[in-house]
Amino acid sequence: MGYAKTAILMAVMTALFLGLGALLGGRGGMMIALLIAVAMNLFSYWNSDKAVLRMHNARQVDATTAPDFYAMVQGLAGNAGLPMPKVFIIDTDQPNAFATGRNPENAAVAATTGLLNRMSREEIAAVMAHELAHVQNRDTLIMTITATFAGAISMLANFAMFFGSRDRPGGFIGTLALMILAPLAAGLVQMAISRSREYEADRIGAEICGNPMWLASALQKIEAFAQKIDNPAAERNPATAHMFIINPLHMFTHDKLFSTHPSTANRIAALRQMAGGMAAPTVAPTPPKTPRRGPWG
Repeated sequence: MGYAKTAILMAVMTALFLGLGALLGGRGGMMIALLIAVAMNLFSYWNSDKAVLRMHNARQVDATTAPDFYAMVQGLAGNAGLPMPKVFIIDTDQPNAFATGRNPENAAVAATTGLLNRMSREEIAAVMAHELAHVQNRDTLIMTITATFAGAISMLANFAMFFGSRDRPGGFIGTLALMILAPLAAGLVQMAISRSREYEADRIGAEICGNPMWLASALQKIEAFAQKIDNPAAERNPATAHMFIINPLHMFTHDKLFSTHPSTANRIAALRQMAGGMAAPTVAPTPPKTPRRGPWG
């Protein structure tokens, strides 16, 4: 059901973009909008991961610079049947993590120092399993495309003030409504897609790490810390907030229309239900047994 809902929402986003192009310039405007969308998505396909990692000052680590953390991700990737992703650490005290990359062969996962220092080994494993689930589901590509479409729709809506406003039905008032409603609708669709993918990544991530309650515990702790600890890079780049496992911005509480993430309470409830249906928790493939503040790099 999650994949079907995502496909429907992606189709709505595409139709909204093409329809806006048609309103601005008829069939020719729709074709121009389509060409812009293709060009922007091609650029995002090849460059979005590098841009996001730079925004958050992420530093790449390996088996030498962060042996325990790297080994943990390596074990989880093997459990998920995925190629080993690039591994990054972000120097910020807020516990959080995200995944990026155009496909599993070119993926990267990033965790904050706050996550590595404040969470237990099992909770860290569960969070990284969630991020690897996003990689497995190709959610990183889906969210890049939807973000690109949302940005392009906003750009076209701004163009509406300069092209053909007198001839368009509704005149100036219609143009003004178009400028406001089109980006709003695109944003709502983008957020709906993001929320649906988080639930799916929770489910698959719990399967990868072997115990849904590890992820439930991590989500509860991360949300509590995120409400008290700033993430300066995320605040400077709010468009990347949907990528994190928990919204890093101080502007969320419930599973509401304008939220990029589902309610954490709803996610935990779903994980608890999942745990109740499992025969017995398994052991996650996370070899190192380090203390909470171990040598993560």
